[in-house]
Amino acid sequence: MKRIQRAAGAVVGSAVGDALGAPFEFGPQGAFSARFPAPGAGGEMCGGGGWDPGEATDDTQMAVLVAESLLERGGLDLPDIFARFQRWAASEPKDIGLQTEDVLTNGMPWDLAAAIHFQVNQRAAGNGSLMRASTSAVHFAPAGQEATMDAAHRIAALTHGDRAAWEGTAIFHELIRLTFVDTDPLAALSDILALVHPDHRGRYATVLAPDWHPDQATEFNGAVWPCLGSAVWALRTTNDFEGAIRAAIDLGGDTDTVAAVTGGLAGAYYGLDAIPARWTQPLHVPLPGFDGRVLHLADLLRLAERLMEGPSMRQASQPA
Repeated sequence: MKRIQRAAGAVVGSAVGDALGAPFEFGPQGAFSARFPAPGAGGEMCGGGGWDPGEATDDTQMAVLVAESLLERGGLDLPDIFARFQRWAASEPKDIGLQTEDVLTNGMPWDLAAAIHFQVNQRAAGNGSLMRASTSAVHFAPAGQEATMDAAHRIAALTHGDRAAWEGTAIFHELIRLTFVDTDPLAALSDILALVHPDHRGRYATVLAPDWHPDQATEFNGAVWPCLGSAVWALRTTNDFEGAIRAAIDLGGDTDTVAAVTGGLAGAYYGLDAIPARWTQPLHVPLPGFDGRVLHLADLLRLAERLMEGPSMRQASQPA
């Protein structure tokens, strides 16, 4: 499969999962299949819960902001990404994670805001950095394993002071990279886990194990560990993109983010053509705070193509 198919699949797939999952957020298990029992029947981009049909949430909005910074700044400019996040947060988007909102509005500089939040609250292992990682994963994949995982750490650390969130985002980056070189990411999980910081390796080994089920999670799937574990489980236990997304949303809870992460993985794994057109056609991504812009499928495809060219030689030198 051509890399552009995988890159576009990751970016569009994540946005599709986000938009499909949003109306079911915090709902019960099985709600998606209860409403749409027949796969392929249509109507699934239903909207609801304050979301229009096909409207992507903060997950995809932040992913686009990361992408546009990487492209416009010619590399990883962490202060610029943070400033874009702040501008977006100040515009009162429909949805924003409580932790992310606090970090972006606490008045601290970009390199201290998340760290201070973590020091004060001692809780910062939400899935808010993982949910936005599809675009950065595509961009840094050509740079290799070390570079893509390092970039994931740095971008995650802008809003999440707990290293657990960095490690989950880095695992996601590496899973996407492996699809680009036609390697089965699920078969490589043990090798990826060896790269995870020792303090966090055990918890990720648990949720990424072949016999783990999301029902065994010890935290709500708004936390980074069960969110990533649930996405990998959905990919592992189904046979196509649609099946993976249905399985992810049917878990209930933080459905938009679990489905966004699943969609990124499944989109890269199966490619853009595996994503049903009835899901991509109504897809749209508002960008609050950015002059009323709304991205549609064609915009996301262009974004993926540009991101796939990979990072320039100029990268930020600031530590994560």
